Amino acid sequence: MARLLLVDDEKMARVLYGDSLRELGHEVTAVATIPEAKEALARERYDVVVTDLILAQGDGIEVLRHTKENHPGIEVVVITGLDKVDPAVRALKSGAAEYLVKPVAPEVLQHAVNRALATRELLQENAALRRSVSLLEAGQRISTTLDRGGLTNTACNAFLSVSSAGGVMLLQFDTQGRPRLLGTQKLAGAAQESALLTHLTPHLKDVREARLVEGLPGEWPCALAVPAMDGEELLGCALLFYPTAPPGDVSEPTAFLARSLALALRNQGRIAQVEDLAYLDDLTHLFNLRYLHLMLDRELKSAEQTHGVFSLLFLDLDYFKAVNDTHGHVMGSQLLVEMAHVLKGCVRDRDVAVRYGGDEYVVLLRGTDSGTALKVAERIRRAVESHRFLATEGRALSLTTCIGVASFPEHTLDKATLLDMADRAMYRGKKGPRNVVYVAAKGLEATPPARHSQPTGS
Repeated sequence: MARLLLVDDEKMARVLYGDSLRELGHEVTAVATIPEAKEALARERYDVVVTDLILAQGDGIEVLRHTKENHPGIEVVVITGLDKVDPAVRALKSGAAEYLVKPVAPEVLQHAVNRALATRELLQENAALRRSVSLLEAGQRISTTLDRGGLTNTACNAFLSVSSAGGVMLLQFDTQGRPRLLGTQKLAGAAQESALLTHLTPHLKDVREARLVEGLPGEWPCALAVPAMDGEELLGCALLFYPTAPPGDVSEPTAFLARSLALALRNQGRIAQVEDLAYLDDLTHLFNLRYLHLMLDRELKSAEQTHGVFSLLFLDLDYFKAVNDTHGHVMGSQLLVEMAHVLKGCVRDRDVAVRYGGDEYVVLLRGTDSGTALKVAERIRRAVESHRFLATEGRALSLTTCIGVASFPEHTLDKATLLDMADRAMYRGKKGPRNVVYVAAKGLEATPPARHSQPTGS
């Protein structure tokens, strides 16, 4: 039933107590000295230690303390011939489960050992329950964390707490199955992270269950890859690093945390989709005015901190009302979508193209001064002028645009003023021949750098 260690320097006591406990089906190892007891505890696993208080080379309190300090989970029963209160109090304070006074009847010893075993089982069940509750709480913290930085920190801490790993790396997979680093803990910087990721990536293709990867560079040659699955879809992976093969009891808790990580990644993906919808124009799928103000605030803050520059282009199509009047609003809407494609083709991916409203567009050119912004505006003007709109619908319409340019910090340091100056520069073009680019002036009027041909559109 259980493995017991009996410590007593009297041979007769070892025989008597040993036989009594073996009658219950327990496996009993009997030793006479404290060194023998310590050696036995180091060599084998025991459930209960039964020790005499007075030994030839010390006392049972040393055995008790050694057991509690080095082998937690083992219950200790102390037997003594001293019918005094002080030794009993000392033994119980040191963690003894039972304190028996000689002579000890066999049935009393058997009952004491059974109570110690029951106590041990109850404590183990309580510890397992606490671990389960702790694991559940960790999983809930992971799955409900919507901030990406917070998710990385929360998940790394949770994986380290249940896995005994030396370090952890979290990855997220894109729609093509390519891994992207989410974050790490207890790894030795970017160089080690990059080297580990390079070695690990070939082993992570189509990983569907926990997998051990060996032969890695550095101080952690072994990694346990635990996939974060949502149904059949692989969303991420937790990589736990070890100097040798990981312990066998980490599979279940790490798999649970990985499922929680997958749920968090799924939730973050859904939130990102909702945010995208909130910042996109319904018709053209360019960014909308809400996103423009968000990005302008960020760009202003960054430029102020780094002494950077950026520019705004304000565009308005010439005579667009005539398109709606002649061809109808459905064709007009289709033309606005086509204009968005022309505009996107003239700027960089890092720039922000926005439908401001109606047939007006704004472009935020990051890291761009007024001179370069003027060249970009001219490129857009020519692209619009040469494009034939609604050609697939059989119209092939020609249109032109007026563009206003304003730059930070050259023209102003204020967001609202910057937008207003670009808008005023654009409307300055509307007062003339149109199909023109104007650069904002620091006064109320905008100064034209050049004039171009009359519009050829409707």
